[in-house]
Amino acid sequence: MSTLIASAEPVLVPVKEAGRLLNLSRSVVFELIRTGRLRAVKEGRARRVPRAAIDEYVALLEREATEH
Repeated sequence: MSTLIASAEPVLVPVKEAGRLLNLSRSVVFELIRTGRLRAVKEGRARRVPRAAIDEYVALLEREATEH
């Protein structure tokens, strides 16, 4: 059983907050989720983006930038 480190930062953020953190619109974030470029989970009817997924997406963008 893993233990999460207590932090003031939430582990899951709403799509709107993920967009704010990435400086992207809510609709663009939903498109990234739909295409699989940004991981998200569904809790009830709400989509949440793991904070780790935001870091992974930024790393993906950095890798893609160095490939071109």
